[in-house]
Amino acid sequence: QASQEELKAAYRRLCMLYHPDKHRDPELKTQAERLFNLVHQAYEVLSDPQTRAIYDIYGRRGLEMEGWEVVERKRTAAEIREEFERLQREREERRLQQRTNPKGTISVGIDATDLFDRYDEEYEDVPGSSFPQIEINKMHISQSIEAPLTSTDTAILSGNLSTQNGNGGGSINLALRRVTSAKGWGELEFGAGDLHGPLFGLKIFRNLTPRCFITTNCALQFSSRGVRPGLTTVLARNLDKNTMGYLQWRWGIQSAMNTSIVRDTKTSHFTVAMQLGIPHSFLMVSYQHKFQDEDQTRVKGSLKAGFFGTIVEYGAERKISRHSVLGATVSVGVPQGVSLKIKLNRASQTYFFPVHLTDQLLPSAVFYATVGPLVIYFAMHRLVIKPYLRAQKERELEKQRESTASDILQKKQEAEAAVRLMQESVRRIIEAEEARMGLIVVNAWYGKFVNDNSRKNEKVKVIDVTVPLQCLVKDSKLILTEASKAGLPGFYDPCVGEEKSLKVLYQFRGVLHQVMSADNEALRIPKQSHRIDADG
Repeated sequence: QASQEELKAAYRRLCMLYHPDKHRDPELKTQAERLFNLVHQAYEVLSDPQTRAIYDIYGRRGLEMEGWEVVERKRTAAEIREEFERLQREREERRLQQRTNPKGTISVGIDATDLFDRYDEEYEDVPGSSFPQIEINKMHISQSIEAPLTSTDTAILSGNLSTQNGNGGGSINLALRRVTSAKGWGELEFGAGDLHGPLFGLKIFRNLTPRCFITTNCALQFSSRGVRPGLTTVLARNLDKNTMGYLQWRWGIQSAMNTSIVRDTKTSHFTVAMQLGIPHSFLMVSYQHKFQDEDQTRVKGSLKAGFFGTIVEYGAERKISRHSVLGATVSVGVPQGVSLKIKLNRASQTYFFPVHLTDQLLPSAVFYATVGPLVIYFAMHRLVIKPYLRAQKERELEKQRESTASDILQKKQEAEAAVRLMQESVRRIIEAEEARMGLIVVNAWYGKFVNDNSRKNEKVKVIDVTVPLQCLVKDSKLILTEASKAGLPGFYDPCVGEEKSLKVLYQFRGVLHQVMSADNEALRIPKQSHRIDADG
């Protein structure tokens, strides 16, 4: 938001600092010429309303993007944004044929009831009967891919295979989706399988108002028993910023009416639902708490009661790598018994393992279903996952360092040259600040600090930025905006790809102050809260 006057003032200040004529030493003069040219290039971009609008919105990549030569001069920022988006759409359309969005699910049902409900009296004379028999009794595999045809049309091909206790079947579906407008889309579906006959379906989505939408899905299922029509309609509305209300009506083989309210916030997810239908009617309440940690841990619980019985579920999920989330849920119900459900989401693929432990409510089954996964997870996390992620992160950082080594070396040389050129200006600033008992930067460091005992083996990687920070002091104030400090004059990135901080020890009105701020955090000094207590 800097005005043209502020830009000119900053430009003049840096020109005075880096002007080659102010330095007699040949080496310093050469360094000053290079930095002076960089400042001039930056001012050329920011002083032109068109190029500044491009840079403000899209950064350096916007300036380098091909196609800007067709943009007329003297356009507004909004017009430039529209032109940029048009060029982006053209590039996206050229890549449409190369895009797919694969999604898949693999579910393996495991029968482990022999661990808790053994029929010992029937198999006493059978060899190996002393060992519990754990069997895979059902499997389900589904996969889908999307193939964009045009910017508004998409073809979706999906299929699935299922087997249970030796019997199984599968089906294949083809859907054609068209985005009719910004408010809606329609989809035609065709399917066939060995267990059911041909399927024809139509799905329509429409935004009725900015806060309300409706989805209708009608289908015709052909089988040896005749045609089975089905219709499902969902009406949804935003009740407030974080709350959605849903009304669903389903007519066909399993007719039902369902209403639900879903509240989703940064720290929690709450759902209450009620259904009246054939053959199942139920009331369900669920709650999920989202911890604001690096692993995105979530703890959840639910209660569902209806004509089929009562089910209580509780569990947790946690991010174990950049693209993987692992979760476990314990299900305790009457008459369903006790089950453990393990789910792994890896990018767009889902792996689901429901393990049925017992048909009865046995405390031992509930205990092992709860404690067992926790013990295994923490052991695996400590012995396998954590070392693997640490090694993977080190490999990525090393690769990033290698790819940016030449650029970082150049930035380091520019920063060191800038610091040498700042010495005279900093001396005058310090004299002026001392005369008024103003702001004097005693010491300043930028980079990676290690304060946690658990990370004591990690290496501290910081650079001294006392001179560059003092050079930015004006009228006993230092103001840094919300941006990486590696781009400031006299700064460079000492630890590529790692978290960085700025630590400043400064004196104001003869009193020492200290502050540490994150790399992208705004900073304004002096502040009363930074003052170091003399008694401490």
